Amino acid sequence: MSTTPSSSLHSRERALVLGGGGSTGNAWLIGVISGLFEAGLDVTDTDVTVGTSAGSTAAAQIAGATPTELLAAILDAVPQQRSAPVGSGPGRAPARPVVNHLERINKIIADAQDVADMRRRLGAAALEMDAASDGSWSTQWRTTVAARLPSQHWPERTVLITAVDARSGEPVAFDRDCGVGLADAVAASCSSGMPYRIGDNRYIDGGYRSNAENADLAAGYERVLVLSPFGGRSLQPLDWGTHLETQVDELRAHGSRVETIFPDSNSEHMFGANAMDLSLRPPAAQAGYEQGIALAGQLAEFWS
Repeated sequence: MSTTPSSSLHSRERALVLGGGGSTGNAWLIGVISGLFEAGLDVTDTDVTVGTSAGSTAAAQIAGATPTELLAAILDAVPQQRSAPVGSGPGRAPARPVVNHLERINKIIADAQDVADMRRRLGAAALEMDAASDGSWSTQWRTTVAARLPSQHWPERTVLITAVDARSGEPVAFDRDCGVGLADAVAASCSSGMPYRIGDNRYIDGGYRSNAENADLAAGYERVLVLSPFGGRSLQPLDWGTHLETQVDELRAHGSRVETIFPDSNSEHMFGANAMDLSLRPPAAQAGYEQGIALAGQLAEFWS
């Protein structure tokens, strides 16, 4: 199975990068995109969309429904409570399962020599958990993820969905030519600490590939818009060179114009350790929407 991106034959003008950030991060991403859309700036009209973890869900969602429809579905949803932890990131007042998850990740990062070693260690830890399970998690997770997607089909425009091969630790970027279904690709990218099964292969969360955004996959595009629910923060050491700021600097050094959007200071508390609190999805989406409305004017020249 090939997982090499096939975007080389397409226009390389505009790239949209959607970072990970759990359930609230997904809602914020949809809110920002919807706010921009309502203000007259359609950033879904792009040559490539890079989606990581919660951002992979958003990438698939905007390919199958309008931003307005997606935002309405979040705002109209019946309030729910916190779900199981998916993804990682800094935050405050975490629930115990999220704390445990962060502790495991931090220990693996502390023991790792570099990002490649970190991926191998994370994969090995995930496979240990998989071996101790009854094997039903992947099936259940795919059902959950598929229900969130307006369409089960890859869009015609290029979408790259990130993940990590749990056995080898090698990074993966699924696309419509890789032989993996869209729902499976998104489920793998959002799998967090558990390995997601696709055939005989196992994959872990795309946020472990490099960082929560994986903006390096937008290399070679003239204009790159990065939406990062975690605000570019990373648990990894700065000298690994994986931080979003480093990736943005590299993109700019090679000629790309890059703009980033982070949650504002009034909404930061809804992300990180609170990222799986489903009751925060509507306010996260609303906060993103208001940011999108406010930023559309200054981004219009950049994107058009």
